[in-house]
Amino acid sequence: MIQAIGLTSNPREELPPAVDDVSFEARAGRVTALLGAEGAGKTTTLRLMLELQQGRGITYFRGRPLHRIAHPSREVGVLLGDVPGHPARTVRGHLRMLCAAVGVPVQRADDVLEVVGLVSLRNERLGTLSRGMDRRLGLGCALLADPHTLVLDAPTEGLSVREGAWLHGILRAHARQGGTVLFATGDPKEAARTADRVVTLEAGRLVADQDAADFARTRLRPRVAVLSPYAARLGTLLTKEARASRRSIEVVIEGGNRLSVYGSNCADVGEVAYRHGILVHQLADEVGDAGRAGPPGPWRQPDAWTPPDAAPASGFLQEPTQGDTTRGEPAQGDATPDELAQGETPHGEAETAEEAALGETQPLSTPPVTASPSLSPPLPLVPSNEGDDTVPPSSGGDPHSATNPSADPSATLPVPPVLPVLSGSLALPSPHDDSASRLPPPITVHPGRSPLRPLRYELRRLTGVGVGYFTLAAVLAASTLLCVVLARAGHTPQPRLLAAWPQELPLPPAALGAGLLGALAFGDEFRHPALAVDRGTVPRRVGLLVAKLLVAAATALLSGALTVGADAAVLHLVYGEELTKVPADWLSLSASWAALLTGCAWAGVLAAGVFRSTTAGLAAVLGVPIVVVPLVQKAVEGPAVRSAAGLSGRLRDLVLMQWPFGAERYVAGGVRMIVQPVGGALALSLTALLCAYVLTAMRSRVR
Repeated sequence: MIQAIGLTSNPREELPPAVDDVSFEARAGRVTALLGAEGAGKTTTLRLMLELQQGRGITYFRGRPLHRIAHPSREVGVLLGDVPGHPARTVRGHLRMLCAAVGVPVQRADDVLEVVGLVSLRNERLGTLSRGMDRRLGLGCALLADPHTLVLDAPTEGLSVREGAWLHGILRAHARQGGTVLFATGDPKEAARTADRVVTLEAGRLVADQDAADFARTRLRPRVAVLSPYAARLGTLLTKEARASRRSIEVVIEGGNRLSVYGSNCADVGEVAYRHGILVHQLADEVGDAGRAGPPGPWRQPDAWTPPDAAPASGFLQEPTQGDTTRGEPAQGDATPDELAQGETPHGEAETAEEAALGETQPLSTPPVTASPSLSPPLPLVPSNEGDDTVPPSSGGDPHSATNPSADPSATLPVPPVLPVLSGSLALPSPHDDSASRLPPPITVHPGRSPLRPLRYELRRLTGVGVGYFTLAAVLAASTLLCVVLARAGHTPQPRLLAAWPQELPLPPAALGAGLLGALAFGDEFRHPALAVDRGTVPRRVGLLVAKLLVAAATALLSGALTVGADAAVLHLVYGEELTKVPADWLSLSASWAALLTGCAWAGVLAAGVFRSTTAGLAAVLGVPIVVVPLVQKAVEGPAVRSAAGLSGRLRDLVLMQWPFGAERYVAGGVRMIVQPVGGALALSLTALLCAYVLTAMRSRVR
């Protein structure tokens, strides 16, 4: 169950807020449509609900705000815009990477592919998918963690009629299992045909919150209202004749004997009824405005903001009035929990095989569709671990089951706080009241969650695209070519020759490649937000950072080892054994080489995480030898009063025992490495970037 209360976006310059005091409910087991024209505030409302945008108000998902849920992706499945993902990643690889992010078994990706019908496209790249397949993959990403709630923004935009009917069938099946579905749309007919309840926005304000039948009767105009004891038969005949004459009409069965016909007139409908001998009790053209459905009922005026756990145990936000169904208990015609458990809908859909088949073959003139029997079976449920707080302790059993007591909001869920609202707007505190508790709380964009399995997520992120392989191949090719040219010139020492590092270049190709791969470490988060189901922001958590640093260091060391081996093999092949002899100080040289590559990779990772840019990460790597090293050299050059001679002996005297295995030599080598300009500059850069990363993470938490 979703309870949105007082959602208000921040004011814009010389313009009213895009969303102003929007409050509504989306109940479990039902499909709710958020309807509005372009610019009405639908997307902004969803972003405020998901805490992706700052403003005021609060939204409860089964009694808890999103930032209070340990694993939001397991509670709310989100589809906003296109599918977030690298265009070179495969469909199956993208889902497997997200499995590690949300902490579900990797086999879940194959189950989702079967449900959304993408098994045959599992090895296709994301950049080659059509619009319809992209929507299917987006729905699969939302269903991956088996969430209780689905929030989708224009899920059928750009889809054909058949693909849109398929997608709404999946949403209906999810609702029949006891889940909550909320989708935004700009098509009133789609909302009336596929939803159980329609919430209408105009210019950022709530103008109607109605059952779908009431919405179709009061807001979808012009239409022909028909009252007949043979309404179902008349609707079928109207559909067949419209199909034969290639006319586009739409027939909606609002009740047992009531029809609404769109795209026709009284004369045509009456002629069809007369020819087939169908009794008609009422036949009228209804043309009216699309204004407010009715004045909102009175709101209870509380003394102050009441937290959820202190709210009364009964009642809704608004006292219902006669004829007003925007709040309060379900009115006549609303579906009851027993009807939902039996698969019935409040529209009175025809359940015969003939009408179900008609609904698939002629989508333009059908009663509201439900889940088709030909659809794939619903997703298997993922058993929740003991202690997972994404399911309230009071809800026992399957959270998706319609027979579960937790599906009834009044049984276990706390009532949301009651807003002090008069005439549909927020009641501001008086000037003499120094308490701001009457206003809804501010909405803060909280930092994203780390993947539950960060190391596995990072490995799949790196190996799922060909950028790493191409970078490694380019590094090997450039290194072998440079080492052959340098060996021919004959002025380069052997250590630099094996590393393919001429004096004219600030860094060798292996170090540049390691820095580039490190700078790409945050690419999926800020360019293709794979974790958008959580918050859509770059996660600044210790677990994810450590995983990225470990994978970047391992990749850099592998690249360095392959580079030295390839250079030695090429030099041995071209010039013989003279240039491939092992240096006497190979151990310290190897340590220096590994430290240089690891430092460049880490500098790229940290800079990309701080500045949210791959270019900034690579610039930080190049800035060390070009900018920082000259500054360090100026600091250490010049006459020195003291030197570090005899450091090894003083380190030995530091402890009152002999260092085992001559470890003082390694300590002294590490100190000498840091004292060097390149080592000192790299250490200073890493320290500064790490501090900046920590400060940005702390600042976002404080906000």
